[in-house]
Amino acid sequence: MDRLNAKLYLQNCYIMKENERLRKKAQLLNQENQALLTELKQRLARTAAATTTTKPTAGNGNSVTAAGNSRAPVPDLNAATPQALGVGGHDKAAPKSKKAVAN
Repeated sequence: MDRLNAKLYLQNCYIMKENERLRKKAQLLNQENQALLTELKQRLARTAAATTTTKPTAGNGNSVTAAGNSRAPVPDLNAATPQALGVGGHDKAAPKSKKAVAN
């Protein structure tokens, strides 16, 4: 019985130590997330301030007017092909199975 208690005690100590390690890691990640969120908010505020003062341009109509429309411009998805962006498309076809080739 004493042996079992000792084993359980050691397991409990290990679990508490691991829990403390994970708590510290979570705290550091939370701090990093808060810093990144603050930086993102600052960048968005600067971008919004910069775009509200721009004049509309002829073309796609994505500019923001000085009237206060603070939405970000919509990117032109037709500007580049998916292959140029490195998305989709393969250089060679999938290999055929030997069974399909034999028939």
